[in-house]
Amino acid sequence: MMEGSQSSSLAERALWDRLTGKQRACLDLLLERKTSKQIALELKIAKPTVDQRITTARHILGATDRDDAALRYARLKNIYDRITCDPVHIPPVPCFVPSDFADGDPSEPMQANARGAPVGSWGQGLPFGKVGSHDHGSFVRLAIVAAILVAIVIFLLGGLGIAQALTRLISG
Repeated sequence: MMEGSQSSSLAERALWDRLTGKQRACLDLLLERKTSKQIALELKIAKPTVDQRITTARHILGATDRDDAALRYARLKNIYDRITCDPVHIPPVPCFVPSDFADGDPSEPMQANARGAPVGSWGQGLPFGKVGSHDHGSFVRLAIVAAILVAIVIFLLGGLGIAQALTRLISG
């Protein structure tokens, strides 16, 4: 009895191997009870191409019609279309690392660069200190914006004064 089942499985394996990837793609959609037109739209090929692939697969499988081909293909697919080894590397699930700080945020910078200036938040190590940091209150932010606006106005007025002085020099 083992010989008969072994030759049967070899014959089935030969049938499976004779089916091309394109025929299998059509048969997979046929298993979903799609029409040739729907299969053609999904695979972006012509309807006669779908019909030809299904007819060829039907002849390979020895099926009498499309439904019989789908049944035979489904049986073979369950046996021979199994993934034995998935080569895709799945990274480990990220996990939280406990913080050594009470609030989870260091109060002092952790490192210093070659000149000894602290490394970390934007603006640290600059002459203006922590002006660019994000931990200021509303009043401090408003004061910073006002100081920047005053500096822009002074710059523009100075430029206008220089332009007026140059105009007087040129005109005489």
